[in-house]
Amino acid sequence: MNRTLTIFQREFRGYFATPVAYVFIVIFLFLTGLFTFYIGSFYERGQADLEPFFRYHPWLYMLLIPAISMRLWSEERKSGTLELLMTLPISLFEAVIGKFLAAWAFTAIALALTFPVWLSVNYLGQPDNTIIAAGYLGSLFMAGGFLAIGSCISALTSNQVVAFVISFVICFAFNLSGFPVVMDFFRGWAPPFIVEVIGSFSFLTHFNSIQKGVIDLRDIIFFVSLIAFWLYANMLAIEAKKSN
Repeated sequence: MNRTLTIFQREFRGYFATPVAYVFIVIFLFLTGLFTFYIGSFYERGQADLEPFFRYHPWLYMLLIPAISMRLWSEERKSGTLELLMTLPISLFEAVIGKFLAAWAFTAIALALTFPVWLSVNYLGQPDNTIIAAGYLGSLFMAGGFLAIGSCISALTSNQVVAFVISFVICFAFNLSGFPVVMDFFRGWAPPFIVEVIGSFSFLTHFNSIQKGVIDLRDIIFFVSLIAFWLYANMLAIEAKKSN
């Protein structure tokens, strides 16, 4: 645990050592405000809730999270510090978890800084803050899923741009998998259980139920399992690169 914490602290401090972290936070806050109050018609709806705020999170994360995760391992490989990191008295599991948790904590800070939106809806009305809390929880778990995917892809290449593009495409596929047009495409030739499995991988489906205040254990298990799978794949990718 202490070694994981050391990696966590190293990575977390690294985010704020460059302007990249501040640029990301500013862009994230700007876009969430834009989508909530203008595109989401927050005031015109006349309802005291944050549905317009959470509605666009899957699409914002799909674009912004790969920008965070692309450097996690690609930068280590490009600079040659990956070999040095692996010679330290830490396990590969501790390194992967430490890096992932640092990126997740940074994302959580960016998400927490959206609190003025929550203050606004409480000032204007009497929202159900339990539902809002569920929305934030679901958003954080979803961000963790995107980060785990991006971390794994980052371990496969030393090119950060390539890592960003591939992560974006995979995250986009996870978002789209539950869309009617995708489901209809597979219904034309695939067995029903295959169609159901494909639909079950949709981030939108699982997140939408949580952000409505319905905390279904299956949705939480989905995100936790997804994170665990991609972090395990992350470890396998690094092991494969070490053996080459």
